[in-house]
Amino acid sequence: MKFITFFVGLIVVFLLAYIASNNKKHIKFKPIFIMLIIQLILTYLLLNTEIGLILIRIISSLFTKLLEYAANGINFVFGGLANKGEMPFFLTVLLPIVFISVLIGILQHFKILPFFIRWIGYFLSKINGLGKLESYNAIASAIVGQSEVFITVKKQLAQIPKHRLYTLCASAMSTVSMSIVGAYMTMIEPKYVVTALVLNLFSGFIIVLIINPYDVKDDEDILEIKGEKQSFFEMLGEYILDGFRVAIVVGAMLIGFVALISCINDLFLIIFGITFQQLIGYVFAPIAFLIGVPSSEIVAAGSIMATKLVTNEFVAMMDLSKISNSLSPRTVGIISVFLVSFANFSSIGIISGAVKGLNEEQGNVVARFGLKLLYGATLVSILSAIIVSIML
Repeated sequence: MKFITFFVGLIVVFLLAYIASNNKKHIKFKPIFIMLIIQLILTYLLLNTEIGLILIRIISSLFTKLLEYAANGINFVFGGLANKGEMPFFLTVLLPIVFISVLIGILQHFKILPFFIRWIGYFLSKINGLGKLESYNAIASAIVGQSEVFITVKKQLAQIPKHRLYTLCASAMSTVSMSIVGAYMTMIEPKYVVTALVLNLFSGFIIVLIINPYDVKDDEDILEIKGEKQSFFEMLGEYILDGFRVAIVVGAMLIGFVALISCINDLFLIIFGITFQQLIGYVFAPIAFLIGVPSSEIVAAGSIMATKLVTNEFVAMMDLSKISNSLSPRTVGIISVFLVSFANFSSIGIISGAVKGLNEEQGNVVARFGLKLLYGATLVSILSAIIVSIML
């Protein structure tokens, strides 16, 4: 049954992407097929082989150690608060982002990350048929974040045509920043976080090749990476504050969204006799079934998927962690992979705002195709979830 659901799911996702395509006659099927095969192979290696499980354990242990280091700094500042029973979510999940942000800054400063990003992007461009800029941006988005990545390509931003700008923004929304991967791993199983990071990269390329197909001419295939000259300690201060700002913003959004959802749930319960999250669970139930969730759990899974779309992945992950014991391991795995991306309504504002801050005209262009951007990024998450479903 899961094989039938898998193939039906793929067909539906590809059809949904095809319907929204800018140029249906120009879709390149060869790179799509190649990347689909690569996804299946990598998913099998990560989840069903000893080598893959060892690799995931190593990555998980690394982030666990990083979180321990971060805890030393957190305990120094918030020691009295942290020692009173269970540590608050802000301290255990969000504040470690500050330390991980610093490590990313150090790797950036010594040109280690740019070297790997550039060459991995170059290799991927040979597979996906897209330009060097698009492939670089996809990798860089997963490292530095969905808004900061545009700073690195600031020199080219004004000259980028609309179709290429869509691809850059789609990559940014379909991935997650490395600085918050550690936070995800405290809420869902690390193996699904790692698998989602890999799958979303290729799923992003696949969906873009269908929705937004185009050719990049040799004279247009240029990559100019902007790097600011900073002293080591100037860089440290900047990345520390950047990490803290991310933690504060995420914390503020969680307070607002969780409170709002709770209020709306009560209003719907009083008026309709059913909570808002239960209602959207029924709306998203067909999608949950499409990605391989057992029929008895599609409403609960659909509710979490919808919550992620209308709020953000943190709120949805918190909801998943509350009910994960009542769900099958298969459902938990599929939904976990679906949640690991920035595909939600607030990301439209974040990305368009980031681009507008660098180039107002291009920022307005992004705002105009914002809903189509979210549509494509959501299909990326659905495709990744379908791929992982065949291995669970």
